Amino acid sequence: MAAALWRGYQRLMARHPWKVQIGTAGTLVGVGDVISQQAVERRGLAGHSSRRTLKMMAIGFCFVGPVIGGWYHVLDRLVPGTTRVAAFQKMLLDQAGFAPCFLGSFLAVAGALNGLSLEENWGKIKRDYTDALITNYYIWPAVQVANFYFVPLNYR
Repeated sequence: MAAALWRGYQRLMARHPWKVQIGTAGTLVGVGDVISQQAVERRGLAGHSSRRTLKMMAIGFCFVGPVIGGWYHVLDRLVPGTTRVAAFQKMLLDQAGFAPCFLGSFLAVAGALNGLSLEENWGKIKRDYTDALITNYYIWPAVQVANFYFVPLNYR
């Protein structure tokens, strides 16, 4: 069963890579929100906010997928190859240049989608940005080196 699903995913990826990457991003962001609400916040099924999950999925489909997918294509043109050195160079560009901009944009989009006024959104960004960026740097550099070294571009 799992093998058949994987083969189907690969066929779709070969025919419609951009659409599948965007769909995958939206799905993963939605699953991440479900995990956050259930495992981290421990809301339980009765307390689960489906509306929040749908908003996060929308951000994944309309913002995260297209922006990160496009960035990975640009990055592969800037630093061709899949050697360890190339993976490390891609990670440095990703974390020094892209991550700070993407994170600020993500927070702004999420705040706007949650109905914050410009002033409220700016205040939330000022409050959350530095901690979020520091947390990013604890997690993502190692993940991205592995991503750029082991994962082919069409699966990132």
